[in-house]
Amino acid sequence: MKNLQLTLIFLFASLLSFAGISNKEKEALIALHTSTNGEQWTKKWDLNADVSTWYGVKIESDKVVGINLQFNNLNGTIPQEIGNLTALQSINFGLNKLSGELPNSLSNLKNLKSLELFLNNFKGNIPSFLGALNNLEVLALYSNSFTGEIPSELAKLVNLKTLQLGSNFLTGIIPSQLGQLHELETLSLIDNNLEGDIPLELTDLKNLKELILSDNKLTGNLPLQFSKLNKLGTLMVSDNNMNVEYATVVEDRASVKSAIITFNDTYVVERD
Repeated sequence: MKNLQLTLIFLFASLLSFAGISNKEKEALIALHTSTNGEQWTKKWDLNADVSTWYGVKIESDKVVGINLQFNNLNGTIPQEIGNLTALQSINFGLNKLSGELPNSLSNLKNLKSLELFLNNFKGNIPSFLGALNNLEVLALYSNSFTGEIPSELAKLVNLKTLQLGSNFLTGIIPSQLGQLHELETLSLIDNNLEGDIPLELTDLKNLKELILSDNKLTGNLPLQFSKLNKLGTLMVSDNNMNVEYATVVEDRASVKSAIITFNDTYVVERD
């Protein structure tokens, strides 16, 4: 009897360990596979095999918590079903051929800490609903075809450490509300069509290490208060339409490792 009980306990534990993800989550992954031309991926999924064997899928406690399909020849759009993977903590679809607009179901992913969609061909506005992802620490949307203004709702991402929106077609001003992102370490808006002054509020970002605003249409002065940011190691504001007389803001800052400041092609400061 004792042996029988031990056997039953072992079988029950085995069943639990191989229970696998829910059908709803598996269907969401299959929808992703279908909508991004999975048969042509570089590293393919065997849809008849256990999901735990699928390339780039991380599972914990029978939940999909991560998808990393960077540089895997994904071609197509992100399906709405992605929002059914509510335990997701990280998504990396960088360096692929994805297009279309971001699905609004992404707003369901409240556990998401990292969203990396760089080097694709996504279009449309950067969705304001991304501001609802309160746990987000990394938002990398650079090198796409996003248009419109930077949504001020991104200021709600109070845990954000990295915000990379460079090399898109963004217009309008830099939202002053971004100065509320007190955990921010990297802010890159390079190579867009942003106008107006650099918001003084950005000098409130005490944890900022990199500020990259080159290749825009920014005007006005570079706020002198940036010299008070002790962690700032890289400051790039070249190729804008800013005033020259404040280009010396970092000259006395020994902690600045790299500074490239060019105003109207008349003045350059470089530090290594």
